This record gives sequence, C-alpha cells and structure tokens, in this order.
Amino acid sequence: MASRKEGTGSTATSSSSAGGAVGKGKGKGGSGDSAVKQVQIDGLVILKIIKHYQEEGQGTEVVQGVLLGLVVEDRLEITNCFPFPQHTEDDAEFDEVQYQMEMMRSLRHVNIDHLHVGWYQSTYYGSFVTRALLDSQFSYQHAIEESVVLIYDPIKTAQGSLSLKAYRLTPKLMEVCKEKDFSPEALKKASITFEHMFEEVPIVIKNSHLINVLMWELEKKSAVADKHELLSLASSNHLGKNLQLLMDRVDEMSQDIIKYNTYMRNTSKQQQQKHQYQQRRQQENMQRQSRGEPPLPEEDLSKLFKPHQAPPRMDSLLIAGQINTYCQNIKEFTAQNLGKLFMAQALQEYNN
Repeated sequence: MASRKEGTGSTATSSSSAGGAVGKGKGKGGSGDSAVKQVQIDGLVILKIIKHYQEEGQGTEVVQGVLLGLVVEDRLEITNCFPFPQHTEDDAEFDEVQYQMEMMRSLRHVNIDHLHVGWYQSTYYGSFVTRALLDSQFSYQHAIEESVVLIYDPIKTAQGSLSLKAYRLTPKLMEVCKEKDFSPEALKKASITFEHMFEEVPIVIKNSHLINVLMWELEKKSAVADKHELLSLASSNHLGKNLQLLMDRVDEMSQDIIKYNTYMRNTSKQQQQKHQYQQRRQQENMQRQSRGEPPLPEEDLSKLFKPHQAPPRMDSLLIAGQINTYCQNIKEFTAQNLGKLFMAQALQEYNN
C-alpha cells in the first residue's frame, strides 16, 4: 500500500462509530507494523454507496462493491469505490475478477486511487452476520491484511441517522479459518465466542472545506423541514420486524442445540458400549488364561466403534452473533421510544 500526505479538509466522526476492539495488522503504508485503528471515509464514497442501493437494492436485495484507498500509518483512508454489477445465473460469461481489474486499471489511468482496501455490503435489518460474509472477509483479509468490510443499513439510515459500520475479523478467528477446523474442540482451544469473531473499527467521515461551504449554503437555501414527526409516540414496524427476525434466529439456535445434544448423547452412549466391550474382552481373556489358552487378539476399536462426526460449531457462532446484533438494534430503538415516553409523561404532569 502506498502512503499519502495529509490533505486539507475537515473531519467529522460518524454517528455509527463505536470503540470496538481493534486487531493488529501490518500497515504497509506506514512506518513499521501498525494496527488499523481508524477508517477515514470521504463523503463522496458514502454517497456512492447510498446511490448504489437506491438504484439496485430492493427489499432484501443485497448490493456489494469494492473499496479503494490508501493506508496511512494506523489509518485506513477510503477515497473511492465502485459497485459490483447485478447479474443473473444466465450471465455465465461474466468474470467478476476481470471486471475488478479493468475498473482499477481505468481508475489508475485517470490518476484516481486504485488500491484495493476492502469491500462494502448493504444489509436488511442488520442481517449481515452470515457464513458468506465470513468467507468473503477472510479472503480479503488474508490477501490484504488491512482490508475492512463496510456494512450499510439503509432502513436505519432512512429513520434519520446514518448507519455505516466497519468490521474486521479478529486474529483468533483468522487463525481458525486458516486451519479450516470448526469442530467444538478447535473452537474451544482457540477460545472463540460470538463476541470474538468480528471487531468494529471507528469510522470518521471526511469532507473538504469546499464541500462544507457548499453544504452550508444549501442548508441556508433549503426549507425548514417539519421535525415534529420525530416526537411521535407511535412505534413503526421496525421493532416488530427486528423481533420477528430475532425469533427466527432463536429457533435456528434451538435446532442447532438439539443437534449438538444428540451428538453428545450418541457419543456418550458409544463410550459406554466401548467400555463394556473392553470389560467383556478382558474377562474372556482371563478365562482363557485360566484354561491355558492363548488370549484373543487385540482388535482396532476405532473400526468396531466408528466415532460420530461432530456438527460444525461455526454456524452456531454466526447465529449467536446475529442474535446479538438484533438485540443491540432492539435496545437502541426501544431506548429512543422510552425516552420519548418519559418526556411525554413529564410534559403531561407539568401541564396538569
């Protein structure tokens, strides 16, 4: 990654920033090894992501694209992006890798930052903790250590606050994915839980001074919007939809727990059968020895008692992580509604 000197412009911390734990990576653009502690995004990139979803994203349809930029010390600067085109199964000749290479080559010809630093994806009510996202981010982060995935939530953004978050895989999960061993023993040995799968990196939105002046002028010319609807006590379907999705994930988790409990019962039953077989074998050998007969030859118990295959636990961790995301969304939404209810109660008591 090439580095670049600081450009003039003002920065503003995004409302979606959160002080999550930040894993360590090698900053190829800075001096020595450094961690990506901050993601700086140009305002134009955010507008492109929003425009991409408005043009091609409908309902549960997910849009994706490539992030371009630079690494400066411990900061990842995202200065440009371009979308993945929508194509159907009939477009068998479409090559995504070739498309990306041609786009980056064209950007380089017009002297625009063309270095690959990650990708972005939209989400439907926060439903992004999936195996597909895990595999994609692992591929990106394995090839480009500083890469991140930006998650854009258009539904939450439509309610008045920009929802854009940057995630990376934790070093522990990267090691597990490299080994490709998702058995219960491997995850237990690595101390992997749903809380230690993804790490959130704080986001800072940057605009140049000219853009800030333009926005200030547009704000003066625009009509004053009626913001009384923000004080409405009626709950939208946002809470109900999150609760429905949460119940669906809880049902999936329950089914997964049943499968794991069945595996544990079968394994325990097999261990008892193996122990009983060994005891019978030992008694038979003692009887043969008392009669002066040679003992029975030893047999391979692994062939007689084939071990049951343990169900993969990665899916359970992803479901648990998605449940945690839904709970956080519900917590944020209910906190706002409760605040309005307490405020309405205080006003009513004051008027009375």
